[in-house]
Amino acid sequence: MVDKPKFNTALHEKDGVNQPESFSASSIANITKLRRKQPTATELVQGILNGNKTALSRAITLVESTNPSHLEKATNVINQCLPHANKSVRIGITGVPGVGKSTFIEAFGKHLTGTGRKVAVLAVDPSSSMSHGSILGDKTRMEELVKDENAYIRPSASGDTLGGVARKTREAIILCEACGFDTIIIETVGVGQSETAVHSMVDFFLLLKIAGAGDELQGIKRGIMEMADLIVINKADGDNIKKAKLAKTEFNRALHLFPAKNSGWQPKVTTCSAINHDGIADVWQIVSEYFEMAKGNHYFNAKRAEQNSYWLTETINEQLKSSFYTREGIAPLLEQYKKAVQNNELSPFAAAQFLLEKYFSK
Repeated sequence: MVDKPKFNTALHEKDGVNQPESFSASSIANITKLRRKQPTATELVQGILNGNKTALSRAITLVESTNPSHLEKATNVINQCLPHANKSVRIGITGVPGVGKSTFIEAFGKHLTGTGRKVAVLAVDPSSSMSHGSILGDKTRMEELVKDENAYIRPSASGDTLGGVARKTREAIILCEACGFDTIIIETVGVGQSETAVHSMVDFFLLLKIAGAGDELQGIKRGIMEMADLIVINKADGDNIKKAKLAKTEFNRALHLFPAKNSGWQPKVTTCSAINHDGIADVWQIVSEYFEMAKGNHYFNAKRAEQNSYWLTETINEQLKSSFYTREGIAPLLEQYKKAVQNNELSPFAAAQFLLEKYFSK
């Protein structure tokens, strides 16, 4: 029997060359060794005080950690940094999605670093209520500012915090101030939730708006308008300039209907085009006028003292909540009573009362 000749087909695979190892075992060992060596609290603080952004990032990660074993070290870092903090101005910026917050903050930040200021941006990204994930894409959107030596951008996930402020943003401010940043910008999620949290940790509250999108009537409503120290109508360029000027007039009228602020400041309205950098200098001029007035009449320090008191009670509330859910024996009872509530065997209020009694009796 004669053997049939072998033909190569499109599916035939020739023996290839063995690929070399794509990694180095020694390099992996060195990286693993370095990762295991965590800096002490004193080393982190020393790096922060020397202006080391890597140390700052590691400290913020430590502070944001939900691991109970990290709490003592994080508290130690905060306490050592506290005497070097409180030497900055804190500006909160909010606005609905699509208003151009990231573009505005980059243009605003570049203007500030151009005048010699050091800017830290704490950008809070929304977390998914289903997967609990977050994109954290602000460094990508602010591609020019992120390369600036006098700027630092730290995106954080909002988690389940109302108002779009990360759980530990307040502590991150202290760390950034100790690192030498004299202007702290906090960008909120801006999804229509309560902005009380960010208002209670900043000196100046800036509200971004856009014209021609049915936004004027919503903006005239009470609430966030009463908290704003400045309303900036963004995207005032091209065919939108006329609409922006009209919106400015309408917002100015609305602001005069609200009660006077305790600071004595009359909120203002201005327009800008962040993409063209038009009007950015005017925004900083208005912010500077506010700080000059607030420091002159001592409202600036009084507000800081009031905020510290507020965050004392907020921290107590947070620690009590964390202690409840992590207390041994509470988790199985919670699941048991959840099922009873779902089956209408027990009211939510009675179940909560029982669980709290169990917690406080331990």
